[in-house]
Amino acid sequence: MSQVRPLVSVVIPTFNRLKHLKAAVTSVLEQTKADWEMVIADDGSAEETREFLRSLEDPRIRTLWLPHSGNPSRVRNAAIRHAQGRYLAFLDSDDRWDPRKLEVQLGALQADPGRRWSYSAIGRIDEQGLPMSDEGIARWVPHEGKIVEELLKIEAFVATPAVVAERSLVEEAGGFDEEQWFGEDYDLWIRLAMLSEVGVVSERLAFVRDRGDSYSRDRIGAHVGWVRLYRKLARTLPDPRLRALAKRRGAECSLRLAGLQADARQRLAALRTVLAAGPLSWTYPGWAKEAAKMLIRAGLPERMLSAFRRLRGPGL
Repeated sequence: MSQVRPLVSVVIPTFNRLKHLKAAVTSVLEQTKADWEMVIADDGSAEETREFLRSLEDPRIRTLWLPHSGNPSRVRNAAIRHAQGRYLAFLDSDDRWDPRKLEVQLGALQADPGRRWSYSAIGRIDEQGLPMSDEGIARWVPHEGKIVEELLKIEAFVATPAVVAERSLVEEAGGFDEEQWFGEDYDLWIRLAMLSEVGVVSERLAFVRDRGDSYSRDRIGAHVGWVRLYRKLARTLPDPRLRALAKRRGAECSLRLAGLQADARQRLAALRTVLAAGPLSWTYPGWAKEAAKMLIRAGLPERMLSAFRRLRGPGL
């Protein structure tokens, strides 16, 4: 007799974070929809975390023991390759779900089979798991249907633990880009959106933890990722209008990155960012002048600034 496959595979990448990992796993165990498997990809955690993972006795839970890479895309892809469900649901090890998450979101997908992936609203929780105020946070707007442009503009906010997608769709899109260390989630969402419309559930079915030592707090690293992403999209998107939008977003991100590097006195990095962005950015009004200001902020030696001005011509 062939083994019955689960409806959904829950993908959890983890590296230590034992306290929060326990809460994440518990939030899956408490789901009102029980037709799931959990694939935990452990990225070389310390023994305490490994001991906890070995103690999980629910037969629906499998753990992959990986050598440490620190690459979230590689870790998630490893879990995806071992997933057996029709759908994939993503949950990071420091976040958690509402107990009705899978029931509600899978029900919405099955009711609208033309849309092969969906996302929900999210709530924010603090280090102790308590709800956080939305004060000062941009109002969440549910974008559904064709949302490639909204994703490019970051107008559609799609958090990783809010997403459920057909496994075949994720595989068709190529999974997570393992060269994309930041913004890897939006990179995949854009590719999913190119292949299928998206559905939205306006209930807060996922909760994202605000952590001071979060991987995403590396602002320079994050902007390096966004610059890389927009450059890639400026080459690969099939629609010329969307490629032009990606090109403009890349130019804007490169200025922000150069500014962050300037503030950190990373002189050569700021120069490299400006020069690398030039071929895609010189045509935008004021871009070169703003780029020169970033280099001045970085304290670049005058001889290098002079060379930059000669390279770019008059007007700087």
